[in-house]
Amino acid sequence: MNKKLIWLLISVFVMPYLVRAQSLDDGFFTRVDSFLKKHVKENRVVYSTINNNPEFNSLIDEVANASLSEKDPKTKQAFFINAYNLLVLKGVVDVYPIASVLDVNGFFDTKKYLVAGEKMTLNDLEKKQLLRAYQDPRFHFVLVCGALGCPPITDFAYTPENLEPQLEKQTKLALNNPEFIRVDQSKQEAKLSEIFKWYAADFGGSKAKTLDYINQYRETPIPANYKIGFYPYDWSLNSISKSGKLGSAVGNTANNSIRYVVSATIPKGTTENKIFNNLYTQLTGNGETHTDRSTFFTSFITSLYGVSDRFNAGVEVRYRSVLNSDASSSPFSVFEGGEMQNSRNGITTIGPKIRWAPVPKWGNFSIQSALWIPVGSELEGSSTQPYIDWNNATWWTQVFNDFTLGNSFSLFAEIDLLIEDIGQAEDALNRVSTPATLILSYFPNPLTTLYVLNGFSPFWSPELDYFYQGGVGAKYQFSRKFELELLYTYFTNSFLQDNNGRASTVNFGLRVNL
Repeated sequence: MNKKLIWLLISVFVMPYLVRAQSLDDGFFTRVDSFLKKHVKENRVVYSTINNNPEFNSLIDEVANASLSEKDPKTKQAFFINAYNLLVLKGVVDVYPIASVLDVNGFFDTKKYLVAGEKMTLNDLEKKQLLRAYQDPRFHFVLVCGALGCPPITDFAYTPENLEPQLEKQTKLALNNPEFIRVDQSKQEAKLSEIFKWYAADFGGSKAKTLDYINQYRETPIPANYKIGFYPYDWSLNSISKSGKLGSAVGNTANNSIRYVVSATIPKGTTENKIFNNLYTQLTGNGETHTDRSTFFTSFITSLYGVSDRFNAGVEVRYRSVLNSDASSSPFSVFEGGEMQNSRNGITTIGPKIRWAPVPKWGNFSIQSALWIPVGSELEGSSTQPYIDWNNATWWTQVFNDFTLGNSFSLFAEIDLLIEDIGQAEDALNRVSTPATLILSYFPNPLTTLYVLNGFSPFWSPELDYFYQGGVGAKYQFSRKFELELLYTYFTNSFLQDNNGRASTVNFGLRVNL
């Protein structure tokens, strides 16, 4: 065969793999050490200086293309530890600014990286390449997950020749740190990091064996009769600004930092599924007496997909049930059904929905828009059926922003453009309103939200109408992916004032992120 042709075939089919798989050399650990010394200050990371940093990008390429063949166990362990810590930084800077790594769905168990020529998640790297392969619990004190609850990130690299003393030192530092192991002698109890709960088997699988493991490193052992518990893991980002200010660019530490932010877009490749139920009941009457009750139950079923980190698209379905009855009846009678002339239910609209974060530097600012297309006939009612919805389409656009206020408060602001019954024959646009809402939230702990709501909604019809809305609510976040919400609101408007009426809502919400 022609020699030129042979070399051409080698160049096309063989050389790319030879170039891609680069033997790991000692220089890798030196370069990681130099990088960490520049970008880690006081055990926190200056993330703002890492994004698009050529030195960092080069290290990530080395992690991806390194060949570990014929390397000894200590070299492999040191490589995987540094690789894990670098890839956590990579996962953060790819979506920076964020308040917590938990703001990124699938941060540890979905997103895959190339490590020594093999695609794997961070969980794969931690559990398969290190914990399962070498069964050394000390890895838990050198693998840094990007949160303040982790053992702190170091400003030096882990190296094969120093790995044993480095593992010993970092384990002793963690297990003697009063913030990491919280001992209260007066109560005879010790609160441990949840690492010891999540990875209980690595530490022996029982309270006694866990204490034995901890005590072999502690200067002051924890007595065997002490009550053992776990304090909440602090998932706040382990960040520091260029100026040395602690905390992330968009959030603060403690309870405020790991909450789910309603106005934020969801990451690329993930889904958000919500069901929000609204039970609205309105009493009206003549003089001093309430004689009539109108009750509407509306269920919003929404599914959004992260087309990109800043643009989400999906669909929203609206199910409604209505009951017109006498004032003495219960609002919950709407779920029982009734005669056709005073009760009705069914899916009334379906349509597209988008959420867009147009300015990345604006943190939790986003725009959300939905077009509700009616399904069914005579939704506005007839001689035999009550009103249940508009006969024509509705377009609802919401502009959101969310501001953190210290460690335990936030302020949510929203202004909307709502156009209902678009294209109806009389005047083309039946109702145009611009609702505005403010919500002040308080976070007594990382999982719970308590809030108060105030809103004003003018309707720009030939005769101006409006309503005020006030309410109190609570949310409980079982996890970053699952949340329940309960809200009660009270309304007042010109129609109710003229008809001796009052109106209120009970709202129940469920959110699941996948």
